[in-house]
Amino acid sequence: MKDLNSVHLNGLRAAEAVGRLGSLAAAAEELGVTAGAVSQQIAKTEAQLGRTLFERSPRGLVVSDSGRALLTRLSSAFRELAEAVAQARRRDESVLTVSVAPVFAARWLVYRLDRFAEHHPDIRLRIDATTTLADLETSDVDLGIRVGAGRWPGVRSELLLEQEVFPVCSPALAAGLREPADILKLPAVIDAHAMFSWELWLKTAGLSGAAMTVRHTFNDASLALDAAIAGQGVMLAWQTLAGYALLRGSLVAPFGIRAKTGFGHYFVTSVSRRESKGAAAFKRWVREEVEEGMRQLAAMAG
Repeated sequence: MKDLNSVHLNGLRAAEAVGRLGSLAAAAEELGVTAGAVSQQIAKTEAQLGRTLFERSPRGLVVSDSGRALLTRLSSAFRELAEAVAQARRRDESVLTVSVAPVFAARWLVYRLDRFAEHHPDIRLRIDATTTLADLETSDVDLGIRVGAGRWPGVRSELLLEQEVFPVCSPALAAGLREPADILKLPAVIDAHAMFSWELWLKTAGLSGAAMTVRHTFNDASLALDAAIAGQGVMLAWQTLAGYALLRGSLVAPFGIRAKTGFGHYFVTSVSRRESKGAAAFKRWVREEVEEGMRQLAAMAG
């Protein structure tokens, strides 16, 4: 291996490419450089090796007798290197890495993972619960689910569900509600990181300009939802956050009035990477689960 230190690798690559492809122009195109640069690299390599690899002729470079054996071995060695790099880049498609916000993972995804495993026993999920949008070009994340306007730079986004918000509270608190204005009598628990305010729903309900009395504020939507379940107040929630608690009966959504936020849940995937079969299967499954959940919530409201 020490002998390699005396010869530039780029020069060996240039020589191998010319020997295999038969011309400076073809080698230059493969290597992404000019023909002149390939010629210079070969000249330097010949000087470093102390032997002539190519005979110069009017028709171009012709492999010399002394260079033929070396170039044959170089071609074999570079094929091994190319296969090693390809293998290192290959993903284990039995493992699917999904990046989601912690609140989506905790309040929607975990309750349903057994059904995914039942339908796709050959796929093992790795859930990356984070609010940071991963670099899908360089990380091991296969796909993400995010809430926003769907315009994130450098990713492909597909709408999964338009976000709607509505009040939720414990059944005990809901028992005293008769009309939308009654909600103003209840204390509110607030998600400090929400991308919307109570005014959005109040306006939809015909109560624009009214104010809620805030009891507690949390920096995490999941904690705010737990406070609502515990009867500490009413929360402005959305479908994937409150759906499971509504179906279980630990929360109630009074009045059936929903307000669109202008945001949505989106799948985000790499622009350049091929979508794996596992990622496609996961997306289909999530869509089916979301659609079924929305049908169940609509049936409850009806």
